[in-house]
Amino acid sequence: MKPVYWNDGTVWGDPNVYWGSPSYRLEPGDPGYVPVPGSDTFTQTTKKKKNTMPKQDYIAKGDAAFSAQLTQYRTAIPSYATLLNVSAAQMAAQAADAEYFAYILACQQVAQGEAQQWTGWKDLERGGGTPPVGGAPVAPVFPTAVTAVPPGIEVRFRALVQLNKAQPGYNATLGQALGTEGAVMAVPAAVSFQPVLKLELVGGQVFIHWGWQGHSGSLDMLELQVDRGDGKGYNLLTYDTTPNYTDTTPLPATAAKWKYKGIYRVADARTGQWSDEVSITVGG
Repeated sequence: MKPVYWNDGTVWGDPNVYWGSPSYRLEPGDPGYVPVPGSDTFTQTTKKKKNTMPKQDYIAKGDAAFSAQLTQYRTAIPSYATLLNVSAAQMAAQAADAEYFAYILACQQVAQGEAQQWTGWKDLERGGGTPPVGGAPVAPVFPTAVTAVPPGIEVRFRALVQLNKAQPGYNATLGQALGTEGAVMAVPAAVSFQPVLKLELVGGQVFIHWGWQGHSGSLDMLELQVDRGDGKGYNLLTYDTTPNYTDTTPLPATAAKWKYKGIYRVADARTGQWSDEVSITVGG
């Protein structure tokens, strides 16, 4: 299931949409889902997401690393410009960005070094001591200026790389040559996968809060089970592929404690640990 909102394109009268607080739409695989003839999901029974190795952001975080990335791309892109449909103007603009960002970093390093020297001289003058042989700091020599570019170097570079990645000829090996592939993140041990469930009554129904706990790239769905205090123990409630779920079962006439637990799944197998059991008093 997934939440829906007014004016988000949801069609009024959709049998799988429930308006309330919150409003939501049932998805294939949810209990009560009604297949709609002619829709893309009519023959689909279980929504599965593509399970790929998660990667870090392809844009380097540190300034020095980002500058090196810009330079690597600038050096390599001429060999792949035709394949990736990168124009001469785009290459020239990216090269100017790379050159100016490297210039800024070089100036920053000079300024920081000069600031340290003047701080030391200030402390010496105030507190006393033996001056260095060279005496007071002299004016710094900055790198030769280059043509300035408008703000937004990372924004432009990210947009250019996204265009590259959308081309049919792009692949991970080529991206490594350009420096535009994020490092593969280490997949945590399956034992570390454990859902966290929280319950609340919303509009006369039990709303189950759950999430991926930061492991969405390694998991496919959550198996939810419920014990309604009727002596039948735990039974399957649903397999949910999107965080949060509303239990639409009508509340009992007399007070009862409903208990829930969940475990993640990859394809057709459970993985990790069961969540802690959570309960809520309903009915009455």
